[in-house]
Amino acid sequence: MQQHSAPEREFTMRFTSTPRGARLARRLVSHRLNDWGHPYATTVNETLTLITAELTANAVRHGHVPGRDFHVQLTLNESTFRIEVTDTRAEKQPPTASPSATDSLSECGLGLLLVATLADDWGVSPRMAAPGKSVWADLHTRTKGHPLAHRMAPEPTDVDLLLATSSLLRGDPGSQPEDSSHGGRRP
Repeated sequence: MQQHSAPEREFTMRFTSTPRGARLARRLVSHRLNDWGHPYATTVNETLTLITAELTANAVRHGHVPGRDFHVQLTLNESTFRIEVTDTRAEKQPPTASPSATDSLSECGLGLLLVATLADDWGVSPRMAAPGKSVWADLHTRTKGHPLAHRMAPEPTDVDLLLATSSLLRGDPGSQPEDSSHGGRRP
């Protein structure tokens, strides 16, 4: 078994398994990252906040057990952030393979596709002390001589494609392609 050193920084909290709990978790992770020297508008903060939003939304939607909370743990160890969301539903597991971009017509799984695109690594592990599972994602930062150096942004085309696909599936009118015959304006 691999032995992990103690994290340099750690934030742990339990939240109610509701949309409000997921929203609060996302905000507190963003605030904690800001406190740790990664301001709100940085790529590290925005990326980890988005990953947290997806993992906590999945915990509420797919891992909810009435009367049970979900748990969030954010750690920084050397130059790697790990966000881990634990719920109490062991029988509902996310897919073990990375979600496929070819299944873009599915209404489920886009959140994990986003996590797989943004994170350097992610996975699922069983909960040790009780029934349930932990879904985690790692994000590596580059440290060029300074401990608070920021990670390079992922290829924008990957994220843009995910967001555009998601908007089209929801039927957002603002996400339709521009019509070139009207000079880029919609009639």
